[in-house]
This record gives sequence, structure tokens and C-alpha cells, in this order.
Amino acid sequence: MSKRTIVTFVMLLLVIGCGKNQQAEIKIGGIFPLTGSAATFGKSSQQGMQMAVDAFNAEGGILIDGQKKLVKAVFDDTEGKPEQATNVCRKQIDQDGVVAIVGAVMSKNSLAIAPIAQGKQIPMISSASTNPEVTQKGDYIFRVCFIDPFQGTVMADYAVKNLQVQRAAILYDNGNDYNKGLANFFEQRFRELGGTIVAKEAFTDEDKTVDFRAQLTNIKAAQPEFLYLPNYYTASATILVQARELGLNVPAGGGDGWDSPKLVEIGGEAVEGGVFSNHFSREEPREKVQNFIQQYQQRYGTEPDALASLAYDAAYVMLLAIKQAKSTDGAKIRDQLKDIDLQGVTGNISFDEERNPIKSAAILQIQNGQQKYLTTIYPE
Repeated sequence: MSKRTIVTFVMLLLVIGCGKNQQAEIKIGGIFPLTGSAATFGKSSQQGMQMAVDAFNAEGGILIDGQKKLVKAVFDDTEGKPEQATNVCRKQIDQDGVVAIVGAVMSKNSLAIAPIAQGKQIPMISSASTNPEVTQKGDYIFRVCFIDPFQGTVMADYAVKNLQVQRAAILYDNGNDYNKGLANFFEQRFRELGGTIVAKEAFTDEDKTVDFRAQLTNIKAAQPEFLYLPNYYTASATILVQARELGLNVPAGGGDGWDSPKLVEIGGEAVEGGVFSNHFSREEPREKVQNFIQQYQQRYGTEPDALASLAYDAAYVMLLAIKQAKSTDGAKIRDQLKDIDLQGVTGNISFDEERNPIKSAAILQIQNGQQKYLTTIYPE
């Protein structure tokens, strides 16, 4: 046998071997902000999703057409930017060959990639995008988090009924769908409950804006009893630092965008007493929650946040649907997703006609630099 023949034969074996490896693998995409101002969300999401993937692989993988296949997670960074999210979404579908997508984090990114997934008939579950329009992009689009109409209502209810305030102010990023949605739903519910919005101030692009003093000065002059900040953790913490410097010391609250250790790291004493709505509490005694926390701590050396638990649930639900479909066909996976009904780390997960879960929200408060559970508010 000539040297050229041997080389050709070896290359053929490698190609065949690679083909077998590819056939024995199911790829699902994870699309998260691994860098940028929401990077802690992306890191937690990646870690939570990987735990779900590893759990399925530990059980031997998923049976597809009579063959056990292991799952591989393909992660890409959105940088928190819609244009980058669309790039990596197309890359995962067209080049990596993913059969499903978990993500994105941040509503503006999910709104960007949902039409792509829908057009390619690739099932997608957003772990943490709460804008109601996300799942309206098509019947292949799901989510495991509650949505903004509920979240904004929850904080308005808490402010009026628990804190007994009647005058509120809102300061939000008007260039972000998530922030705008929460601001509007909070305002609507607060007014329905007899409260008055004494000031509603806006800024554009919380990734770049660092000085909020002009808006805060206007808010202070309106004499609110409560300050609602439906922004992500970096902006919310910075706003509260500047608010306290200006003597605006009223109670403050926000949404799940506050859920990061960076909130306290950036805000320090200024964020003490702040309350926010979230998807789960680490203090919940349910066995599934405590087991997840313990495993996450052992693996990563830190406690999971809501983003980690949501990504775990989203990936687990997607993989369960693939397992039940016994297929990587998008339509078959989608149909199985519609019938999912299970208790996840973040609560019960089953989908309504809009492919949204019906879930409760936890109210957490920053006390001595730590998140403390206050109460749970259920849908009416």
C-alpha cells in the first residue's frame, strides 16, 4: 500500500469517525450576554443550563430513533446587543446545527432572535425575557419566566398594599423594551389602586448613561413616597447612589433585573431596604430548590441567582420535550413543549395558549447586603 493510499485511508476513517460523533450528539444552543453590562446574568444562565445538560447526559443521554445520544450545549455571547444576538442565532442554527435554543436573556435580544427561530422552525425557550411580545413572534417560541404585565402589577400591589404609599415616581430607560414595559404596567396598576404617579422620568441606554442627577432632581421636587426603577442592576444601583446623595431617601423597588450581586457591590448602603420582584427565593424550603442550590454551590462555589435557576428550568424543559418527542424534528419538539407540566426550580411550569407559564413572583428585599424573602404574590 502506497504512502498516499495510507494517508487517504486514515483521512477517510477520521471523516467517518467525526460523522459518527456528530450523529451521536444533540446540540442545543445557549444564547446569553456573557460580556457587557448584564454579564452576570449570562454567566449564571450558562452555568444553570450546563447543569441541566449534564443531568441528562449522566442518565445516558436521550433516545432518538433507537439510539442514545448525548447532549452538547453550544454557547454564544450576545454582548447584550440585539444585532449580535441575531448573528449568533443564525450561526448556531446554520453552522452549528442546533435543534433547539435556550435564550435569550434580555427581552430586546429575545425579540431579535425569535423571528429567526420561528422562521427556521427551531423551538426556542427564553429563560428570562419578560416582555409579552416575545412569545407572540410565533408558535415555536416559549418562555419559563413570568411576564411584565404580572411583574409590574406585583410591585404596584406591594407598594400600595404593603408599604401603603400613594405617591410614586418612575425613572426608566426608554430605549429598552423590558424597562418600558415594566414602567408602563407599574404605572397602570398603581393608578388603578388609587395612587398617583407624581413624576415619570426617562433616559436612553443604561449601558452608557452614568449621570441621572437631572432626572432625580425633578423627581425629588415632586415629593414621591416610592421610587420605581424598572432597570437592570448597574443602572438601578447607580441611580440609588445618586438619589441618596441628593437627599431622595424614599423606599425604592424594581424588577428581576435587580437580581445580581453587583447591585449591592455597586450600590452599597444606597440599595439597603430596596425591594424587587423575582422568580424564586433561595430561602424557599422546597426540596427541588434546596437540592439545586446545593449542587450549584458545590460546582461553582457560589449561590445561584434567579437567572441560573431559570436557565436550568428552561434547558431541562427543552430536553424533556426532545426526550418525549424521541426526535430532533422541530415540530415534534414544539408539540411536546405545549403539553409540559412539571415542578421546576422556579415553580410550576406549564404553558398557556401564548406559551407563557402561569407563575407566582417572590418579593425580595436587600437587608444587610443580602437578599431576604418577604412574600410571594400569586396571579389573580
